[in-house]
Amino acid sequence: MALSFSTTLDRFRSIAIIEGISFLLLLIIAMPMKYMMGIPEPVKYMGWAHGVLFVLFMALLLQVWIQYKWSFWKVALAFIASLIPFGTFWLDKKIAHEEVR
Repeated sequence: MALSFSTTLDRFRSIAIIEGISFLLLLIIAMPMKYMMGIPEPVKYMGWAHGVLFVLFMALLLQVWIQYKWSFWKVALAFIASLIPFGTFWLDKKIAHEEVR
């Protein structure tokens, strides 16, 4: 998906992808650096960035829920996907697939 910010749904999908990348960077790079190499700084900065992106993701999820009248279960699934590594990538694919219909 090319990042786009033209509609609320595009913004949500773009931030979901960026948030997913930040989550993976935190888990795959920053956490091992902290616990295996004793370098805690990457977790501090990546954790902060990921936290900001997660809050933005949640704010946009609320906006999408209201604007597009998503069901509670669809919103709950989007929230759960944000907690699982690679979940936001799966969510993006699912949303893109539904847009085509």
